[in-house]
Amino acid sequence: MTGVDDQPQPDPEHEDPRGTASRPADSDSTADSQESRVPTTRRRISQVTVAVLGIALVVLALDLLTKTIAVATLVPGRPVEIIGDVVTLRLVRNSGAAFSMASGYTWVLSIIALVVVGVIIRYSSRLKSWWWAVGLALVLGGAVGNLVDRIFRAPQPLQGHVVDFVSVGWWPVFNVADSAVVCGAVLLVVLSALGYDYDGTRTGWAARRDPDNPHPDQDRRTNGVDTTEGGAHA
Repeated sequence: MTGVDDQPQPDPEHEDPRGTASRPADSDSTADSQESRVPTTRRRISQVTVAVLGIALVVLALDLLTKTIAVATLVPGRPVEIIGDVVTLRLVRNSGAAFSMASGYTWVLSIIALVVVGVIIRYSSRLKSWWWAVGLALVLGGAVGNLVDRIFRAPQPLQGHVVDFVSVGWWPVFNVADSAVVCGAVLLVVLSALGYDYDGTRTGWAARRDPDNPHPDQDRRTNGVDTTEGGAHA
């Protein structure tokens, strides 16, 4: 009678590669890898969003504080010299946009500011570039700062006059919010021109300067034919 130990045993070297023993492990490892990436992406998106809101709140606080001090200490028509006649503090009530532009269209500017604020907050979760986050945060904080004036200051809601108090040379009188909007907009234009996109990708000059991408797409084309895998035409 043949014993149990005499039964033929499967040879591990000739096991069916499609067997069920290896598939659960592979599927489990793939699932674990995907699950590990999702929280990381969400954390990064959350951090960028928090950074945008945090910087915007700092800009808003500085704008409100400086305007409050200016209204309390400055007298209209009596400038205070800081650096001769070049840099002065003078209290001005502005019914227009930044640097006194578009005066008389306060309610239109208020609506535009509300739309800008909503769009920035809505799409801040899609940002993956810290520099883009800084630029949009500056624009957001400045827009909200002047919007607060238009909503709550005289003569009436959505038509309030913005407080300006900084005068530099021939430049129109401005405030912290105006400076933040302009600096943020300039930063975004520079980033776009250099090829730094809001989603973290790099094109043009930025791609050529990236040490992790020594062969950008522009350098992979030869005689008008794309030599990258799957490339069809120039």
